Amino acid sequence: MMFSAKIPVDKLAALFSMEAALFCPSGTMSNQIALKVHTRPLDEVICDVRSHIYQYEAGGYAFNSGIAVKLIASEKGILSPSDIEANINPDDIHKARTMLVSIENTVNKGGGIYYTLDEMKAISECCRKKKLRLHLDGVRIFNALVESGDRPGLVGPLFDSISICLSKVLGAPVGSVLLGSRDFIREAIRIRKVLGGGMRQAGILAAAGIYALDHHVDRLKEDHERAARLAAALEQAACVESVLPVYTNIVVFTLKPSVNPAEYLEKLKSEGLLAVSFGGQSIRLVTHLDLQEEDIERAIEILGKISA
Repeated sequence: MMFSAKIPVDKLAALFSMEAALFCPSGTMSNQIALKVHTRPLDEVICDVRSHIYQYEAGGYAFNSGIAVKLIASEKGILSPSDIEANINPDDIHKARTMLVSIENTVNKGGGIYYTLDEMKAISECCRKKKLRLHLDGVRIFNALVESGDRPGLVGPLFDSISICLSKVLGAPVGSVLLGSRDFIREAIRIRKVLGGGMRQAGILAAAGIYALDHHVDRLKEDHERAARLAAALEQAACVESVLPVYTNIVVFTLKPSVNPAEYLEKLKSEGLLAVSFGGQSIRLVTHLDLQEEDIERAIEILGKISA
């Protein structure tokens, strides 16, 4: 995917068929700016209970925007139009105003599962019919698109805003891009300034983002294949109770009740393999571009030999 635009925001706006874009230091800031621009105090955003904006952004929806969240416990974090329609508040002074829907693609806490283009279209049609705004936390959207084969230009017009991470899977050192209409981005610039996200030094970060977009998208399929191999090894591990299906580059597995997760993670770390707790007995592994083939082979060996 090669483009002649000079900065990653122009490249991404063109790629996703959206009018404008804004560079931000982090995905959390991109999401928080979107929530702020789309809403006013006493509004409510509908999202899945697994969503990053709820789980990992420190209640920023309340602190920054003065809004409530309507949480849906959908299957694996994938919302449906019926989920959304069932959770729209009536026009009642006792209720927050339902204003925004936010979906995450891919779903981190859903094991990297992704929305298909048809699923996103159905949600977009639902939101437009109900006069709701729609935000995509597209932190790993390229993982979804590489796996589904869908074109980014078909995704952008379905949403009022999209946040896309340049780090994480694409491997840039830092940065996220927020996409939307020109009017939306004009207001987003003001909110970014208030949040401290405007940087004179963004050029060098933009250069890294351009490189990542030009060179690190097509190779994501390799991460997905390696994640599937790790999952296959975990299926045979004596201390593992179950492994979630692998959809992209995230592997989530559950340890047997007799295994202490903290001790298990320390044993992995002592062998040179880093993983994170995902709550309770669940553990998460993620594949990425800095891994070599020998790293995957070594990880499979470690996962196979640690029994408790």
